[in-house]
Amino acid sequence: MATILPLLAGQWFIVSTNFPMWLNGNRTDPSFHYTVSERNGQPVLLDEVSYMQNGKQRSIKGIDFPDRKQPGSFTWRGKGLLFLLKSKWQVCLMDEHNEWAVIHFSKTLFTPEGVDIIFRQKQPDESVLKEIKAKMELDKVLHSHIEKLVEL
Repeated sequence: MATILPLLAGQWFIVSTNFPMWLNGNRTDPSFHYTVSERNGQPVLLDEVSYMQNGKQRSIKGIDFPDRKQPGSFTWRGKGLLFLLKSKWQVCLMDEHNEWAVIHFSKTLFTPEGVDIIFRQKQPDESVLKEIKAKMELDKVLHSHIEKLVEL
């Protein structure tokens, strides 16, 4: 996954997750938008997480710095007041047509470890979602999250 940054660029919709922020009912319709950029001569992803809350569009912005030692892994750092926050995440699975991916995020002081299944379209085919979960069964890290996933 050495060339993963351009593959991640664009809009992604979270369709299945075990992340409490998306499951408590206060925030709906979460999506990611990634833009490839540079910081200090190094490639990065500009990251905007959008969602609806109380009928208003909200967003969280950050920068994802690729881990040079672990392809497909990133350290997210928030922008603005969120600059003090950071988290690690990794693309664990991605289809060859760049239509879906499974990301794993590590535990932080404020959030538990978890998994998001993301798609380029809001309403993925149910058979594709089943196929993804079957692939997750084969991965020792992802396997433990399957039962906790909730479809949005």
